[in-house]
Amino acid sequence: MLDLALLRRDPESVRRAAARRPFGGAFVDEVLGVDEQLRAARTSAETLKAEKNALTQAISKAADRAAEAQRLRPHIAELDARIATAAGAIPPLERQIDALLADVPNLVDDSIPDGSGPDDNVLVRDSGPPPALGFDAKPHWEIGEALGILDFERAAKLSGSRFSVLRGGGARLSRALASFCLARAHERGYIEIAPPFLVSRQTMWSTGQLTKFADAMFRDADADLFMIPTAEVPLTALHSDEILTADALPLRYTAYSPCFRKEAGAAGKDTRGLIRQHQFEKVELVALCEPATSFDELERLTADAEALLQELELPYRVMLLCAADTGFNAAKTYDLEVWLPGQGTYREISSCSNCTDFQARRAQIRFRRDAKAKPEAVHTLNGSGLAIGRTLVAILENYQQPDGSLLVPSALVPFTGFESIGADGVAR
Repeated sequence: MLDLALLRRDPESVRRAAARRPFGGAFVDEVLGVDEQLRAARTSAETLKAEKNALTQAISKAADRAAEAQRLRPHIAELDARIATAAGAIPPLERQIDALLADVPNLVDDSIPDGSGPDDNVLVRDSGPPPALGFDAKPHWEIGEALGILDFERAAKLSGSRFSVLRGGGARLSRALASFCLARAHERGYIEIAPPFLVSRQTMWSTGQLTKFADAMFRDADADLFMIPTAEVPLTALHSDEILTADALPLRYTAYSPCFRKEAGAAGKDTRGLIRQHQFEKVELVALCEPATSFDELERLTADAEALLQELELPYRVMLLCAADTGFNAAKTYDLEVWLPGQGTYREISSCSNCTDFQARRAQIRFRRDAKAKPEAVHTLNGSGLAIGRTLVAILENYQQPDGSLLVPSALVPFTGFESIGADGVAR
């Protein structure tokens, strides 16, 4: 959520930054209009309270207190009624401002480019030209089905479309990927968390998932609990309503979890394969830090995710998202995109974002620079390190062999216990 004090202090800069997104900056005047009413109501209530206090003091100083109280009682009663009216106007106005700001995305950072969509994203760096396989590459779904490690037909029987069954070497490879990613995160100083996969409405709201993305979530209506769309949600909210000490920062967390998304806006997109599933797995990286270090922390987090692709020897590129393509919560985002030869394109495998104080204000995650300092909002960051299903896709397509077999990246062999999956589907 945006800082109301910033809107009051510098509405023009907020308006300019907001105008860089499709959402636009029209909300600024609307919020400030309601805020003016709110401040007027607060001033009125405080003025009336001060007037009542003055009368109360006059009674206490009067020679005949009883007579003075009798004389002023009607005036005090009138003030009480006016105070109640003024004070009663405050909560609805506060809720109105909160409701307006709840739908406003974060302000994009000055360092990101303008643009109207993905075509305006900027290449930052890449791993070099993708190596040629030397034969006609197949898409991952054909490879997986031929090896007997991917079963979409039985998954559809169990659950419907956009689900998959991994079996044999495929299931073991997926599990090995999760272990590999968690092990590397641990080596880089992230604390592993095993979070709940069902979270409350407040937790979802505090991390910016509601109301903007409500239609994309699976929910237990009776318990009013949501299945997490990413472990970013419980990891970021872990310190909700807490005031941390400056020396505790930065905090870096990682978690492996299933993720659940309806993909309601993806009708007709990526209907084959593992790219866009209702259920998938990810290893998530989350950081909480002081505001002054958050953009350095973004570079670090992105490098941590990038190192995984380097170790797996997967061709990739790093893209800086333009203003129009930057997500709701983020001020700046790098997408890591992996090359998929079977589809002849790059696809996102990790999205690393600095959300500045946007989520922390909702979740009330604050810190003190010292014992006497006023609490400040932390900055929160997140990124996939990595999306397991999409990494499996990249391995299937980049490590496929002309005889139909599949090699395993050497970095994964200690985690899989096998070096290849033969054309017969047997892991060896």
